[in-house]
Amino acid sequence: MHTLHVDVGHSGYPIEIGPGLLGNTELMQARVPGRDLLVVTNATVAPLYLARLRTGLDGRRVAECILPDGEQYKSLDTLGLVFDALVRQKFNRDATLLALGGGVVGDIAGFAAASYQRGIAFVQIPTTLLAQVDSSVGGKTGVNHPGGKNLIGAFYQPLAVIADTDTLATLPARELSAGLAEVIKYGCIRDPLFFDWLEVRMNDLLGRDPEALIRAIARSCEIKAIVVAADEREQGMRAILNFGHTFGHAIEAATGYSRYLHGEAVALGMRMAADLSHRLGLIDARAEERIQALLTQAGLPAEAPRIGAQRALELMRMDKKVLAGTIRLVLLDKLGGAVVTADYDRDALAATLGRYFA
Repeated sequence: MHTLHVDVGHSGYPIEIGPGLLGNTELMQARVPGRDLLVVTNATVAPLYLARLRTGLDGRRVAECILPDGEQYKSLDTLGLVFDALVRQKFNRDATLLALGGGVVGDIAGFAAASYQRGIAFVQIPTTLLAQVDSSVGGKTGVNHPGGKNLIGAFYQPLAVIADTDTLATLPARELSAGLAEVIKYGCIRDPLFFDWLEVRMNDLLGRDPEALIRAIARSCEIKAIVVAADEREQGMRAILNFGHTFGHAIEAATGYSRYLHGEAVALGMRMAADLSHRLGLIDARAEERIQALLTQAGLPAEAPRIGAQRALELMRMDKKVLAGTIRLVLLDKLGGAVVTADYDRDALAATLGRYFA
């Protein structure tokens, strides 16, 4: 088991990474407090891993809330199902909520924990690669709105993140690739040596080599922990973690959160951000080519939906990084270095949007 630590000043918590963690009673006893537990999961994950988790929680009062599966269900209506379950069980402020699933489950469960009786404890137990390397770490919780991605939510840190790498064995290949998009992101924005390593080991990651997966998850979480510790509420540096996301969120909103997995949309957004970074002269052609090639090697899409450049721009204006009506973008000034800026040539942005969306 690999243990990391996230420290955001007012709180800190461990990230446990390794195989065989779900049924580990000793670990669950140490990391999951309380007698009354609500496990929030979805209809896909529950048949696979709910029983295994229950063995590690033996002796507690464990209730379940099983949500429909899919980004399109990351909504206020679905959030209400979690509140209904908490009230039905008559759970109080000493209850603990466990998020067993991918990013949608984690975001909904975390927001419910932040809101129920003004805050109860929760633990992230991510079962997808994307959730293990990104969404379960850092305290962002929330739901989507038809007008934009993650527009309703709260910053609320978990007590622990428990990433059982055995759950990746049942992950569909498409979901694995979607998670690798976020892994690649960390190399692009922060660690060129990690990017080099990913170029060499991508086939091992796609083949689910245990050692390669644990290293990729651990390094991704290390980078995110450093960034979150410096800027928990995304007032500055943390925004670099949104590389590709401004474009990607527009794609998700335009397609009703149903055509692309989140990681696929982010991968398309990263292609666009790399394209724009090159057009602006921030990175050279070789750096952009390497990013495009690694995304392709990971099995990620290169074709964006033809929604039109103007529609894409309208949706990008709903991004949470927009200030005073100006879209701020996360761009690369080198491979392994990111900047958040509103100082870019609008014609260059139009060219990038035209290339991908027209």
